[in-house]
Amino acid sequence: MFKDLNPILHSQLRLAVVSLLIGVKEAEFTFIKKKTNATAGNLSVQIQKLKEAGYVEVIKQFKDNYPQTICKITEKGIAAFEDYVKALQQYLNVNK
Repeated sequence: MFKDLNPILHSQLRLAVVSLLIGVKEAEFTFIKKKTNATAGNLSVQIQKLKEAGYVEVIKQFKDNYPQTICKITEKGIAAFEDYVKALQQYLNVNK
């Protein structure tokens, strides 16, 4: 009756990162850090897990001689988020 929730997206911080990227398509690490109120170390670990799952692409470059990390949502990440939302809706609509 209930579809399993995606364990990669079920983490609060990873879900927050993907939710942000769904809206903006790509964002700098510092923007994501500020919006999620996460520590740099924790955010870095969670973004790596999303990258390993194929949900985000991470681009490291330099801007004005400073390192810059950009995260982009992938098609696989969008599809996983949409499936996650549908699965949650099943839980919410169980008594309707």
